[in-house]
Amino acid sequence: MRHFSITVDIAAPTARVWAVIRDVEQWHDWTPSITSVELLDGTFGLGHRARVRQPRLLPAVFEITALVEGRSFTWAARHPGVVATAAHSVESNANGSRATLSLRFDGPLGGLVGRFSRGLIERYLALEADGLKARSEGLARETP
Repeated sequence: MRHFSITVDIAAPTARVWAVIRDVEQWHDWTPSITSVELLDGTFGLGHRARVRQPRLLPAVFEITALVEGRSFTWAARHPGVVATAAHSVESNANGSRATLSLRFDGPLGGLVGRFSRGLIERYLALEADGLKARSEGLARETP
């Protein structure tokens, strides 16, 4: 397996969900799958980098490779033999929003990395989706 994805419906406006997704340095507050995210270039933007620390994984430097403000971003980390690409998107639906989180492994070792880390990746994606939902819905309830 090289590609993993999870989608979650969130009872909050798209702008609220996007604000939570975009604030990467606060992810550790709402998901136990993230220890810290440090913006290495000072801000969040296309071509900018972030050091991501996660339990049970080595720190990784991700570069933002695609950004549609208010809607989605993708970032990628390069390691010997593998490129990990993570995408985060939000769109409106009848009940508020729908967020999709995904991780893909490319390169000669991508399939091997995906196969051996499948359980951890699926667990982390589920934690992130649950945390994003809880944080976004909590903030939506706090805002009139």
